[in-house]
Amino acid sequence: MGQVSERFWAKLPEGSREALVGGLSQSELQSVLLDVTRERVATVSPARLLRRWQQDRFVRPSSIDPRQLVKTQQRLWELLPEKFAGVQLSPLTPLGTSSVVAPINQHQVVSTVRGTEVASDPTNELAIEAAVRRRAGQDRVHLAACQRVVRAQAFDAPWMTAHFELFVLVSSARDTGSGRTEADLLIDHLRFWHAVLGEKAELTFTSFKQSAVRDRIEDTVRPALDVALTEDPARTKGAAYYAGIALGIGRGGTELGDGGFTTWTADLLGDAKERCLTSCISTEGLTVSEA
Repeated sequence: MGQVSERFWAKLPEGSREALVGGLSQSELQSVLLDVTRERVATVSPARLLRRWQQDRFVRPSSIDPRQLVKTQQRLWELLPEKFAGVQLSPLTPLGTSSVVAPINQHQVVSTVRGTEVASDPTNELAIEAAVRRRAGQDRVHLAACQRVVRAQAFDAPWMTAHFELFVLVSSARDTGSGRTEADLLIDHLRFWHAVLGEKAELTFTSFKQSAVRDRIEDTVRPALDVALTEDPARTKGAAYYAGIALGIGRGGTELGDGGFTTWTADLLGDAKERCLTSCISTEGLTVSEA
């Protein structure tokens, strides 16, 4: 991709890159790109459109049975505690949502010509919404969403194609010291996922650094849950993504979801005392595991 990009810039007059990247306003750049897109669309034939539908992994339909998927979605919403507010997210989000809120390479996101990007992770979007609600004075914010997302990277799991659906939770609150806030948020999230997955739930945690939260898992979280919560000290995935504690969510030896504390609402609000816990599960993975 980098080589193609450099060849493109080399064909343009000097200063073109600077003009497009920073010399034009968003509205000016958008107008230029829309003109280019319109002219390129004029060359698309029905036959070419059909080939793209068959060959482009970003647009091919999912293999999941939508009737079974709807049943999974309904059960998740029915089990969700009332303290979690449901949010119907847009399929688009501001450009930079994934790479600014979270450390994600922009190449893994589908960007648009209108200064937006196709939703790739609803936890990022809910973190922004949580920050808005926290700034408005809401004490503790608990949000949930179910969204189909698009990601450019390839995945190993059969249900993780270029587009797939996630059911996510995001909670944000101000730190009260000694890891007590984090313990409360962990209990809320883990109780829900255990209710969803049942007695065969495989819930794990990894502490990437020593903190009071690690102590609260032993003396507060585990007693409150009364379900198996296994430590996974060998885990390294997400060490640069999560802040301190990461969660694993699975069943029957299959990883279905992930989670952990982030600095997202703290960064968005400019307040280091903000705490944010995210967790999610693949609804298609859950549907397949229950088949």
